[in-house]
Amino acid sequence: MSKPNSPFLHLFLSLFLATAINGFQFEEATVESIQTAFNQGILTSRLLTEYYLSQIETLNPLLHAVIEVNPDALSQADQADQTDPSRRTSVLHGIPVLLKDNIATKDKLNTTSGSLALGGSVAPRDAGVVQRLRDAGAVILGKASMSEWCNFRAKGIPAGWSARGGQGKNPYVLSATPCSSSSGSAIAVAANMVTVTLGTETDGSIICPSSFNSVVGIKPTVGLTSRSGVMIISPRMDTIGPICRTVSDAVHVLEAIVGNDPLDAEATTDASVYIPEGGYKQFLKNEGLRGKRLGILRKGFFSFPKGSLKEQVFEEHFKIMREGGAVLVDDLEIANISIIRNSNHSGEWALMQAEFKLFLNAYLSDLSVSPVRSLQDVIEFNNNHPIEEKLDEFSQTNLIESQQTDGYGYKENQAISNLNQLCEEGLEKLMKEQKLDAIVTPGASASSILAIGGYPGISVPAGYDSDGIPFGICFGGLKGFEPRLIEIAFAFEQATRVRKQPNFGIKLFEDDLVSGI
Repeated sequence: MSKPNSPFLHLFLSLFLATAINGFQFEEATVESIQTAFNQGILTSRLLTEYYLSQIETLNPLLHAVIEVNPDALSQADQADQTDPSRRTSVLHGIPVLLKDNIATKDKLNTTSGSLALGGSVAPRDAGVVQRLRDAGAVILGKASMSEWCNFRAKGIPAGWSARGGQGKNPYVLSATPCSSSSGSAIAVAANMVTVTLGTETDGSIICPSSFNSVVGIKPTVGLTSRSGVMIISPRMDTIGPICRTVSDAVHVLEAIVGNDPLDAEATTDASVYIPEGGYKQFLKNEGLRGKRLGILRKGFFSFPKGSLKEQVFEEHFKIMREGGAVLVDDLEIANISIIRNSNHSGEWALMQAEFKLFLNAYLSDLSVSPVRSLQDVIEFNNNHPIEEKLDEFSQTNLIESQQTDGYGYKENQAISNLNQLCEEGLEKLMKEQKLDAIVTPGASASSILAIGGYPGISVPAGYDSDGIPFGICFGGLKGFEPRLIEIAFAFEQATRVRKQPNFGIKLFEDDLVSGI
């Protein structure tokens, strides 16, 4: 059979012809179904890796979800296949993983945060989470695209754009936003270019792309996962977490990457007390909603027009939660939400600017090889490459303002004090007074609440609007609440089964209409 001449015909064939080997269905494959196929001898890590490389070759020219693939991916897959089954200790053994491009690997892959300034740089070691993935036997497939410099270069730059990766596209509606800086990770998973990805979040960068791309994202408690070897914005807020198609897949990844790291010692040691004995898989319970007290933050969150599709969808979801045994505490409000959402008034923005410079400089100075060694070098690189970096179109005002900061001074320490007070008088007070297991919000609307306190959240597909654009539901809690959030999110996912595959904006049949749930 000859290759189709039209790229859209090629895409059509990729999407709608049966994609199976020995009865194994690749599309929407889960970590557990892959491992079952491995054990039955009907699938190998090499075949799986070849499939995903083929998917990337086919879909990436349209979606721009992947910046580069690992030239050693197939050899890693072969090594995984040759490992004695009795020595395979993790469910991630032989599973290909895409990493957001700010997560360092000591291999042939670049780590650039989407910027041309870091091309050819060499990391001294794998990031802490990457080392844990390698220890689990995972195959490092490549680097996912992202918003350049974690969406911190300047305001107004389209989400998902970077000089290296181009403009990432939402696979459901190509003109819709893929949202926030971990966009490539979410796009790739949604489009079946991979099963497992890692993203990072400061304020919304896992939760938001997961919502807009109809996938599952877990933003862990800050410190549960190491930030060593990762270009972060703020050590107070940044965390690394999985983006997958199902809650169970994300939980398997979370279990593999949590734990102490001497190179991020303070945060990982403090958070290690939250890691449950026996791991996180034990909380994947169909009855996980039973007895949970869920706080519905109505004002400023569920403000949908009366009778709108989203209102109908969420009201149906609330009904399902009640039927699952949850107690819904409705019409709740966080008293200081207007201040929290205003990053200038809360102090969040001032702190982020100061910390971005400090921790980027530390990361760059630690590289074995790098064309840039400081934030100032990055700014000068952009000035010297204005066309490639689209400097006239997008600017770099945040980088310049960050460069003008000088570490932790009076303003930054005041910001830390203010954020601590906002947390104590906001989410913490509400959850303790109402005895809540989680708050419930649409999309990424609670991202700032979760960000300023280093709190966890899980985004699960909730529906599709009248234009076919996905939206999610977020379950958030206090530090260490991952076990109960996993129970809630998994039970909700199993009861609703919202997720559907994207059709890349191609309308193929007259009756191919988008429903709410």
